[in-house]
Amino acid sequence: MSYDGLKIGDGSNAMAAFAYMAMGRYSAEEMALVRENLLEYCGQDTMAMVRLHEKLGEYV
Repeated sequence: MSYDGLKIGDGSNAMAAFAYMAMGRYSAEEMALVRENLLEYCGQDTMAMVRLHEKLGEYV
């Protein structure tokens, strides 16, 4: 699993991008791009949690 190649590649940038969206600091076009980038990052982040859960389940 890797965040390489993602426009948003870490939690700090994801939080900042979301905050800027919430404050209305992006144009409609930028908002659409940032939303897609956040969905990509969050999907990867969620998959990491799924894999971690699966691995921890092996020990229970």
